[in-house]
Amino acid sequence: MEKLKNDTAYYHLPGLFEFYDLYRVFLPIFREHREYFYDWCEIGSVYGAPADCIWGGGRVGTGDQDPREVLALMEEYGISARLTFSNSLLREEHLSDRKCNALCTLFGKNGTIRNGVIVHSDLLLDYLKMQYPELYFVSSTTKVLTDFRELLSEIKREDFRFVVPDFRLNKAFDQWNTLTQQEKEKVEFLCNECCWFGCKERRACYEAVSRKNLGETFPDHRCAAPDAEGGYRFSKAMKNPGFIGIEDIKNVYLPMGFSNFKIEGRGLGSALILEFLLYYMTRPEYQLQVREEIYLDTMLDLF
Repeated sequence: MEKLKNDTAYYHLPGLFEFYDLYRVFLPIFREHREYFYDWCEIGSVYGAPADCIWGGGRVGTGDQDPREVLALMEEYGISARLTFSNSLLREEHLSDRKCNALCTLFGKNGTIRNGVIVHSDLLLDYLKMQYPELYFVSSTTKVLTDFRELLSEIKREDFRFVVPDFRLNKAFDQWNTLTQQEKEKVEFLCNECCWFGCKERRACYEAVSRKNLGETFPDHRCAAPDAEGGYRFSKAMKNPGFIGIEDIKNVYLPMGFSNFKIEGRGLGSALILEFLLYYMTRPEYQLQVREEIYLDTMLDLF
């Protein structure tokens, strides 16, 4: 990845495999009509994992796009691709998985842009460092680091190029101001989390996903959050105390020296991902043009 500009917000977008068709249409618009989009933002990476990856975590992967086509699209537009391998329950025998190793081999090939892996397990991290040193590593938010001292220790680890804090630390400004600029450049804030701010079971929820990806049989995890049955709604996420909107990014985080912002949504539909792209990246006066160009692509199923 290139050296980051301090006055630019770099978005890390969801659905590397899951929303390939959406990005195949959106990225040409982003390149050819740059005037449609805020000049203070860029795409830092696109992250995700295909279906049936036992190293997967955070969400159960659903993408079935050919990884070579995915990689080619990212290389064409100079965007870093990140494999989301944040399973927290991996054991030694899982490290030899052929599919996950093949993906690391493919995405680790030397190109113009360096690709990365989002990890939770230190067992996997040590393995990847040894086998695929050409990849960079991101510490996953699935670690649920809500204690700032623990988070700071994670940020100081040389293993990680970026660290994604738990969203409940997003507004801990007094503590964020204690970081050096080098430390700030490693922080990647999760902007649009919809999870209940008072959730006590976030780690258990992620572990349930890890078990699913491993193919283990276990009772379903039931979310105890208020109105959990309503699912993800962007309007609800905007009311979350940890929500980071575009005015926050421009007027608070960028001036403080933070540049990296993660948008969640791998488990959502492409129509909602488009709304994220419109809100976070697109000037209001051009949002209709972008929406129309996306909708008029007959090859794209947005729902």
